Formats: sequence, C-alpha cells, structure tokens
Amino acid sequence: MNSKFRHALSWLVVASVSLSGPVAGQVVAQQTEAPVATAESTIRELYELIGAGPGEVPDWNPVRALFLPEAVIVLRSSRDALSVLSLDGFIQDFDNFYATPQVQESGFEEEILELKSTEFGDMAQVWVLYEARIPGVGGNRGLDNFSLIRRGGSWRVSAITNEVVLPSAPVPEDLFE
Repeated sequence: MNSKFRHALSWLVVASVSLSGPVAGQVVAQQTEAPVATAESTIRELYELIGAGPGEVPDWNPVRALFLPEAVIVLRSSRDALSVLSLDGFIQDFDNFYATPQVQESGFEEEILELKSTEFGDMAQVWVLYEARIPGVGGNRGLDNFSLIRRGGSWRVSAITNEVVLPSAPVPEDLFE
C-alpha cells in the first residue's frame, strides 16, 4: 500500500469515528431542557427550583438539567469544614435536608438578595448573595459563586463554591457594584 493511500485511509477512519458519535470515555452533556438564554437566568431558575413547601420535595430532574453531569459543588458544612460533592451528592444532601422534621413541617426557601454575573464567550461567573430559611424557624445568609459553561446553546453549572456570611466575615463591599 503506498503512503498516499495509507494517509487518505487513516483520515477516512478518523473522520468516520468522529462523525459516528462519542469515543469510549468521552463525556457528552445531555440536554433535556430548552436552552437558557443567559448564565444569570440559569442561576435564577436554579434558586426557584430548590425551594419547596411543607411536606414537599423539589423535582430534581429540572435541577439536574441545569448542571454538567461532572459538576463539582463545594459547600460550607460548618465554620471550619467544607464538603466537596458531585451533582448526585449535592442532590442527596438536599434530599437528606428535606427529610428533617423542621423542613418537612415548614418547607424551605432561598431568596436571591443580590446577583452579579459576567459572561465571556462560552464561560460565565455568577456571584449570588442569598438568604436561606425555613419559614417560621429562621435562616442565614450565604454567598455562592457559580462557574458556568455554554454547551449546545444552554448555560450549565460546572462548579459551585459557597461561604456563609457572618458579621466577622461580611461580603466584600465592592463585590456587587
């Protein structure tokens, strides 16, 4: 077989493999919902979906659709500890929370107090100052930082980091300017 023919054949094989679908080990995001226009609207939708009334649990399928399957979530679990979770771990953590007697009785809500987003190309950063509360019981403020990427016309959360806002650790004054 001459070298020109081998070269053409190798390109044909590469082209047919790449057109036939993902190669083993390749991760492909599945799109199950309509495209979301902005990173900010993706995050606003997420906060709306997370809350639930007494005796209810959120529908996790639309929540899951806002994330990349391989997303990483880092949450403040105490003043001195962080929990690093997968998307499934994040949802399980919320399920455990919703199973507690106080949340079963009163429900749970998170309200966006301030939001700042920046988009550049197919990446975005969104800061959210929020208040999480169990109605009638109380709540606290926190600061979430979301990293998103755009795939297939929709913004997907790729990572979340979280911090609790305390008098000794206030939100930087210039963050939401």
